[in-house]
Amino acid sequence: MTEIHVVRDYSHSPVKVWRAMTDPALIPYWTSTGKGARAVGFEPAVGNKFQFVAKPMPGWRGIVDCEVLEVRERELLHYTWVGAEGETPSHVRYLLEPTAEGTRFTYHHTGFTGIGGFAMAKLLGSVRTRMLTVGVPALLAELDETGALLPDATRRLTRPSRPSRR
Repeated sequence: MTEIHVVRDYSHSPVKVWRAMTDPALIPYWTSTGKGARAVGFEPAVGNKFQFVAKPMPGWRGIVDCEVLEVRERELLHYTWVGAEGETPSHVRYLLEPTAEGTRFTYHHTGFTGIGGFAMAKLLGSVRTRMLTVGVPALLAELDETGALLPDATRRLTRPSRPSRR
């Protein structure tokens, strides 16, 4: 596996799914089913450089450096991903397609190279699948149709503590 490709259908509008996936205040709710990364400095604007910051662990500094390359609101987000200093950027794409029942969301992460890339794609693939299968649906259930959190949602959603930056 040198790429990650996960497709999920959500019974929610593209407006709501887009907000869940791109609002920096909401991202930690669905990533909490993985390593709890928060998006620091993120905005869906071409050229925007941002970081996903999580708790460091052996072999990983806890930071992923990214740059937004392409945005079509409620349809496409494409950004680079650099998980280790000096690493060749890989590419992440979120594709949202309206369906009769809601939204089809496709997560596609490409550009993994070598044996290390193969291992990383395998590890990240299982984490992303969990986030998109468990974390995102839980968050979507706690949002109104505009993508705003329902008044008592924070009591039901587990938000990770803010990881320290080292």
